[in-house]
Amino acid sequence: MACCVSMHMFFVEKKNMTNSDGAIDIHAHFYPESYLRLLEKHGAAHSAGCDMSNPEGVIIKAGPQLIPPLEWRFVDLDLRVEEMNDIGVGVHALSLTIPMVGFADGTFALQLSEAYNDACVDAHEKYPDRLVGFATLPWHEPALACQELDRIAKFKGIKGVYSATRVGERDLDHEAFFPIYERLEDYELPLFLHPVQVVDPERLAPYYLKNLLGNPFESAIAAASFIFGGVLDRFKKLNICLPHAGGAFPYLVGRLDHGSRVRPELAHRDQHPFDYLRRFHYDTITHSKEALAYLIRIVGADRVMLGSDYCFDMGYEHPVEIVTAQTELEEKEKINILGGNARSLLNLSD
Repeated sequence: MACCVSMHMFFVEKKNMTNSDGAIDIHAHFYPESYLRLLEKHGAAHSAGCDMSNPEGVIIKAGPQLIPPLEWRFVDLDLRVEEMNDIGVGVHALSLTIPMVGFADGTFALQLSEAYNDACVDAHEKYPDRLVGFATLPWHEPALACQELDRIAKFKGIKGVYSATRVGERDLDHEAFFPIYERLEDYELPLFLHPVQVVDPERLAPYYLKNLLGNPFESAIAAASFIFGGVLDRFKKLNICLPHAGGAFPYLVGRLDHGSRVRPELAHRDQHPFDYLRRFHYDTITHSKEALAYLIRIVGADRVMLGSDYCFDMGYEHPVEIVTAQTELEEKEKINILGGNARSLLNLSD
């Protein structure tokens, strides 16, 4: 227990942390004003829009998706860094989430991607020790996605790429995405996933099940698609991080593994899902001490990284404490989950 207290104090009391001595949150969402203004001005032609005048917060609409009022801390970097100081987080890896850009046609989707990515570069220039970015791409237009990746990968503040767990009607094992994966390997940029669409959204509409159940199953489907579709075999250097602690995947891996051994649909596979658990990286967002302990035990502490889902209500207000509460971990393992693993994966300089 003394170990936990000392770790907690180490990360919370350091108010002026840099990326070399603070916790690194790899699941922290960001809506830059430039992206929102584009939505506000041109979104209507794409069945989308943005209301920035709502006193309760920014409201985004994209097709059937209506994002509830967003607090201004999603947008304002100074407010974000103040909160990071208060909760003992040294670095945020910024990521765009719903609706991303897949609702728009190619040209507008590219413009939105450029606006977001440039905002991440600017954020890193403003706070070089505190903020880095995961690039957004128009994945539904793979040629444009490659074009934008080639443009943005050279910027120092871009440390990864973000994607939905499904792109339109395509899962992530579709060959259309292979040129993107090739570039990710070449640029040594990890791929981070996040659900946007979910399976059977009408059935999951009540009780907020689209988020509570739909999101974890989306991550599991994405992981299974990467495995059974041979993507991880073809792209052996591709690093992929699954959100929400892997969703349902780590907890259903036994069922997937058994199916791969007995079902004719999977007879083409020589390796099985258990063999690929450690090909993925995972964040810490389980909302269960026991579930997080299981995840760390089955995939290894070196594959788990701090995440908060900043700053949605389904996230953690104090993400560091979630890790320090894992009393069975060695202090070095806690330090690595809090920041060391992410520093290595994102190639952050000391």
